[in-house]
Order: sequence, then C-alpha cells, then structure tokens
Amino acid sequence: MDMIIACTLLGIVAGILAGMLGIGGGVVIVPALVLILSAQDFPSEFIVITAVATSLCTIIFTSISAARAQIKRQAVDWTIFRLWAPTVVMGSFLSGFIAARLPAIVLETGIAVFLLVISVIMLSRWVPDPARTMPGKAGTTGLGLFSGVLSGLAGIGGGNVMVPLMVFFNVPMQRAVATSSALGFPLAVVGTLGYIISGWGRSAADWSLGYVYLPAVALIAVFTVLLAPVGVSLSHRIPAPTLKRCFGGLLLLVAGRMLFNGL
Repeated sequence: MDMIIACTLLGIVAGILAGMLGIGGGVVIVPALVLILSAQDFPSEFIVITAVATSLCTIIFTSISAARAQIKRQAVDWTIFRLWAPTVVMGSFLSGFIAARLPAIVLETGIAVFLLVISVIMLSRWVPDPARTMPGKAGTTGLGLFSGVLSGLAGIGGGNVMVPLMVFFNVPMQRAVATSSALGFPLAVVGTLGYIISGWGRSAADWSLGYVYLPAVALIAVFTVLLAPVGVSLSHRIPAPTLKRCFGGLLLLVAGRMLFNGL
C-alpha cells in the first residue's frame, strides 16, 4: 500500500482510538509503522526505534486535541495530573536513551509481552479492591517514573500503562481515560526530545530528526488531531465496562501481531 494512503488510514483510526481510550494512538501507530517502514526498505535495525520515536511525536499533536475535548467536559483529575506529571516526564525522557541501547528484537518483544499482560487483566472479570486508593508521594513517584519509562520505550503515549494503573486504584474508567489524555502531552514532548537527541546523526532516512521520521508524523498527525474529539465523544457515551473490554481487546490484537512479527 502507498505510504501516503497507509499513514492517512492510520491517522484516522489512531485519532478515534486516542480520544476514546486515552491511549494517544501509539498502540496502533507503532506496530503499523513497523509494517509501513518495512515496506519502505528501511534498514532493519532502525525500524522499531523509528516507529516508536515517530509515534511519540504524533502523540504531541493528538494529545492536545484529545485533552482539550476532555477538559471541556471537566473530566480530567487534576490532582492525579499534578502528582504524576513530573515523574512521567522524567521517565519518558530517559526512555529514548534506554531504547537506543536495546536490540530491536528485545524492544519489540518486551513491548508485546507487556501489552499482552495488560490486555488479559482488562478483559478479565477482575475488579479492584474497593478500599484501595492512590498511594502516597513515594508510591506515586514510582508509578509515574515506571509509566514514563515504559510508555516512552513503547512509543504509546502512556495510556496503555496509566489507564490500567488508575483503574487498579479505583479511578473511574472515563476519568482515567481523560487524565491519561492530559498526561500524554508532556510525556510525548519530552519523550520525543529524548529520541531526537539520542538519534542525532544516526537516523536511517532523509527528512528525519534524530529517530523521528517527519513525513510520517505530518501525514498521521493531521488526521489524529481531527478525529481525536470524535473519540472523546464516544468515550462518554459508551458504558465503562464496554470501554474497558474495547481497551483490552485492542491491546490483545496488537500484542499478538507484534509477537507474531518478532518470532
């Protein structure tokens, strides 16, 4: 498929899912870009890290659109945002340097296994202990750092990590999605900066900024920005259990595809 058509379709799907599930779209963008870049004869050792870095860059624009729509609905939990934002940002910045030192197969398989575990939890009948609340400052710092590093390594914008964690601590699903959308912006900005710096002078193609492939960013971001508010509207119409199953099902499909490609 022509790269322009493929990235356009990818932007449409990722934009709707980003708004609906608070995932930034990276869970779809990363594996799809791996396939698209493979078809463009990218050097194999750069494909995964370029897909991850490019995905994070598109999430900068997507998260602005999704977060604005969620803020208008007053759905963001600003207490959680203020507690998590500093450490999420720190972890996201470090991820670019960690990813640059990992073999592509290790990075891809690690992302897939993590998504698989989260998908099983979200699809199960598991219900968090109703007495469980968000941890104190030390615990919150650790969770934020963990979320930032893992999200940055996977190029997924944080929602796939932060939404399940918030649900685990009894934050309502719609509120977790909204807060994740707001946290996605600082995470993506700083994470992208890390991939630009760590990949400076090492990029595999023209029109790249570090590991970020700018043509793909431009094509995908236009449509994710336009479609993210549509996803936000859907997230407030769909019942929380259904939203949770949609989230888990999507992660399961993506994890399976990434594991299949990596084997």
